[in-house]
Amino acid sequence: MNIRSILVCLAVTASLAFGQKKNDMVELQRDVALLQDQVRTMQRTLDEKLAAMTVLIQQSVDAANKANTSVAVLQSGMAEKMNEQARGVVAPVANLGVKVDQMGEEMRNVRESVTDMNSRLSKFDARLTDIKNAITVAANPPQAPPSSGNPPPAAGNLPPAGMSAETTFTNAYRDYQSGKRDLAIEGFTTYLKYYKDTEQAPDAAFYIAYAYYLKSDYESASKAFDVVVEQYPENKKTAEALFMKAQSLKKADQKTAAGTEFRQVIKRYPNSEYASKSAAELRAMGLSTSGASTTPARKKR
Repeated sequence: MNIRSILVCLAVTASLAFGQKKNDMVELQRDVALLQDQVRTMQRTLDEKLAAMTVLIQQSVDAANKANTSVAVLQSGMAEKMNEQARGVVAPVANLGVKVDQMGEEMRNVRESVTDMNSRLSKFDARLTDIKNAITVAANPPQAPPSSGNPPPAAGNLPPAGMSAETTFTNAYRDYQSGKRDLAIEGFTTYLKYYKDTEQAPDAAFYIAYAYYLKSDYESASKAFDVVVEQYPENKKTAEALFMKAQSLKKADQKTAAGTEFRQVIKRYPNSEYASKSAAELRAMGLSTSGASTTPARKKR
């Protein structure tokens, strides 16, 4: 092969190689352009999504702010309503407390008035008894005194001249309160002798029995309390008298008889304070609270 042929071959080979490289460059440029286009597309998509997310975030923030505002308004409204309700409740309750206090004061005044009225009625009853006795004496004047000079006996069961129911009861009660038990018993006994049908007669009988109880003369006390129970069965002192009769028997070591009387208190006065006291006494004595008879047990005199 001559030199000319070799040169021609080299030229052809170089030309082919240059063409191949050119094609590669073109293809590479096309790939780069395509890649750049994809990057721009991705960037644009990312920008759009970021913008949308920004809008959503802003909307969420606005909604949260509105919700916080609504909650604050609601809390304020609820607090105001609760305060209004509290004021609406506190005021009536305070007024109710004042009214209750006023009613309590009025009730105390009523009790004091009733007590004073009862005291006045008792005194009036005693004075009325004195007037009746005076009228009876005036209608039946005593006989002229005998020559011996001794005063005639009082007619019937009339009190001696100058004696009054009010003074007799007051003096006996004063002796009772001052601890002069014997004088009190004597005074109340005198009162019952002449004024046994007055309103204060049950009280006089009760104080006689209680004076014996305070003297520790429990046998006499139980008999005297029994007088109150038998002669004044519907009086306010009757339940207490029956209870104190049982207490007197208990103090006198008559356990069985005391238990019977305590059961009578429960039977006859179930809603009184003495019923609960009697039940407590029975339990303390180891006795049953049941078995009360239908008729009051009476102690032989």
